[in-house]
Amino acid sequence: MGSEGTKQTVTIHVTGFKKFQGVAENPTEFIVNNLRSYVEKRGLPAGVKLGSCLVLETAGDGALPMLYKVLESVVPVDGSLSDERVVWQAVNEATFRCPDELGWQPQQLVIVPGDGGITQTRKTSCSVDAILQYLKKKGHDVTISYDAGRFVCNYVYYHSLRFAEQKGHTSLFVHVPLFSKVDEGKQMQFTLALLEAIGSNC
Repeated sequence: MGSEGTKQTVTIHVTGFKKFQGVAENPTEFIVNNLRSYVEKRGLPAGVKLGSCLVLETAGDGALPMLYKVLESVVPVDGSLSDERVVWQAVNEATFRCPDELGWQPQQLVIVPGDGGITQTRKTSCSVDAILQYLKKKGHDVTISYDAGRFVCNYVYYHSLRFAEQKGHTSLFVHVPLFSKVDEGKQMQFTLALLEAIGSNC
C-alpha cells in the first residue's frame, strides 16, 4: 500500500473595499470586517486557514500600497515556497466610469505597461466551474462572471493576479450584491461556503 502525501494548508486572504460613489455602505467592507469572528464561530474545514482580512481604499493607487504590503508579507524572504498554498481572493477595475475616492479617473490607461496593451487579460487559475457547483449545492444563487468591471475592482484585481502568477499563488475576484438585495446573514453564509469551495478547488 502506498502512502498519501500530506495535504497542504490553503491560506485564504480576503480583501474588500470601502464606500464609493453612490454606495455609502459597501457590503464587502462589512463582510471583511466581520469574517474572522464569523469563521471562529462556524469553523473551516481541515486544511483551510483564514489569512488576512483587509479593507482597501476604493481608489486605484490608494489601494495598492496596502495590497502589496499584504501580498509581500506571505512570501518568504529567500523567495522560496512555503509549506502553505496561498490563495488570494479580491472581493469586488483602468477606465473608471467616475472618479475614485481620491479623485482619480483614468481613461483607457494601461495598468502594467510591461504586460502589453489594454487588451491583455489575466485569468484566475482556480477551477471556477467547480466552485460554482459547490456553491450551488450549498443552496447559493451564483453565476460565473467574466468581467470585474471597469473601476477600482479590475485595477486592483489585475495587480493581484499578476503578483499571484509571479509567486505561484492564486487570486479570485467575487462580485457581491448590496445588502438591500441579499441580507448580511446570507452573505456571511455565502462567504464561508466560498472559503470552503476555494480550499477544495484552487
